[in-house]
Amino acid sequence: MSETSNKTVKGDESPELGKTEAVAAAPTTVAPADDPTAAPVTVVDPRLLVREEGFKGYLTEFTRRVKGGELGSLPVVVGLIIIWTIFQVKNSLFLSADNLSNISYFLSATGMLAIGLVFVLLLGEIDLSVGSVSGLASTVFAVFVVNHGMNQWLALILTIVTGIGIGALHGWFFAKIGVPAFVVTLAGFLGWNGLMLWLLGSSGTINIPADSGPVNLLGQSSFFMNQAIVGAYLLAGLGVVLSALGQFNEQRRRRAAGVPFRPTSEILIRVILLAVASFAAAAVLNNAAGVSNALVIFLASLVVVDFVLRRTTYGRKVFAVGGGIEAARRAGISVPMVRITVFAISGGFAAIGGMFFAGQTASATLNAGGGNTLMLAIAAAVIGGTSLFGGRGTVWSALLGMLVIQSIQTGLDLLNMNTSIQYMITGGVLLGAVVIDSVSRKSQKAAGRG
Repeated sequence: MSETSNKTVKGDESPELGKTEAVAAAPTTVAPADDPTAAPVTVVDPRLLVREEGFKGYLTEFTRRVKGGELGSLPVVVGLIIIWTIFQVKNSLFLSADNLSNISYFLSATGMLAIGLVFVLLLGEIDLSVGSVSGLASTVFAVFVVNHGMNQWLALILTIVTGIGIGALHGWFFAKIGVPAFVVTLAGFLGWNGLMLWLLGSSGTINIPADSGPVNLLGQSSFFMNQAIVGAYLLAGLGVVLSALGQFNEQRRRRAAGVPFRPTSEILIRVILLAVASFAAAAVLNNAAGVSNALVIFLASLVVVDFVLRRTTYGRKVFAVGGGIEAARRAGISVPMVRITVFAISGGFAAIGGMFFAGQTASATLNAGGGNTLMLAIAAAVIGGTSLFGGRGTVWSALLGMLVIQSIQTGLDLLNMNTSIQYMITGGVLLGAVVIDSVSRKSQKAAGRG
């Protein structure tokens, strides 16, 4: 029999099925291309074979994906387990409810910056201004509220709009004028930081009333549903239900379209695992003070942005431009529009992150958005799995990356380690993440999937 007739159909090569998954699919009958008169040959979607082999098939497929460089979130999850294990052995308080609650709260501010950076990194670009924009945002909010007596919620809206406008300005210089993103955002990093210092004046600090408004909403002592125990479990249940509905709806649509779909048994397993993890996290946080409002808003932002990237035309355009500018242009995508809006989104999330920082301190200070904030935000997105080379990543990498970084910081604080040690370890983890990403890309190319 000819070589053509021995090949199987690779159903996982479609864009929507970039990640190989167990599916239900019907066998297809085709005729050998080099001999139309020969008997038809039945070819089977390899993912159907995975399903029929049960656990062994899933294990085989998992091994094939790892060898092919399709690592997904595996490295960061393994790294997080190792980090937690080491710190728990060194200090038994690390996995206590109070400490985990602190980790979940303080990761939210930098995590918001990381969400915006994921969009930029998906284009294969960088935004060095997010730290300065976040500091400027908290200062603008303080000036509106304290110096001009503006309503806090109106000031919040204007602050976020300011961040979006700054990001769009960066994107315009990049997309329309042709200034490299590195240069224009570096200029923004310096310029917006200077404007922040000018607005703060000689005092260098503006205290913001913490008894009401967005600052109180994001404060460390503000919790979802006023510390009611039911609040954490309500969030966990809502997340599980939404996940189940989304997966079953996708299964229904794909079945109606006659394309491979994930079997019900696998969906149920995924939902059960999510439920166990969600309710376990809720129980731990309830043993502390509950779920902070900052964490709730951060997680809600992740869900919304994930939907935008994976389920909307705009999201597909972002991935398309990140995967290849010329190909995207020939497909009719307005590359300048995508670039400008992506940087606008980054600026908007930087402004929101600045409000999270203001909520933590109830003030706008010279240190807002400074220090290593920018580096940690970039590191979070990259460590979490978003590629520096563009075209590959997910907003959930912001959560995973921040869990790693905040766990390292908190663990070293418990061990009374110097800040220099924190920087060195975080730098080593970041380098490891980039190395894994580079090796993964090479493996995918060697396997014919790059």
